[in-house]
Amino acid sequence: MRKHYTAAFKAQVVVELLKEEKTVSQISSEYGIHFTMLHKWKKTALENLASVFEDEEKKSTTVLKKQHEKETEELYSKIGKLSTQLEWLKKKSGLDVE
Repeated sequence: MRKHYTAAFKAQVVVELLKEEKTVSQISSEYGIHFTMLHKWKKTALENLASVFEDEEKKSTTVLKKQHEKETEELYSKIGKLSTQLEWLKKKSGLDVE
């Protein structure tokens, strides 16, 4: 069974790792988390550290852009499905005007 940890918990553990007051083994046994997972969390935190200092406006623009792209993709998918259904209905009903 896989355990799921909150982002706040992961952040707390990574802060302890970065303080280097305890060894990775000690933190691992204290929290009951495998040391490879701790290294993975630390690596992820360090890779995304720069995003903490990004401009909030830039972050929101990026999020809105991703949402817009997702909506556009969903709408194009729906248009394709509806076009296919319409063509099928025209063909079956004998109203194909081509």
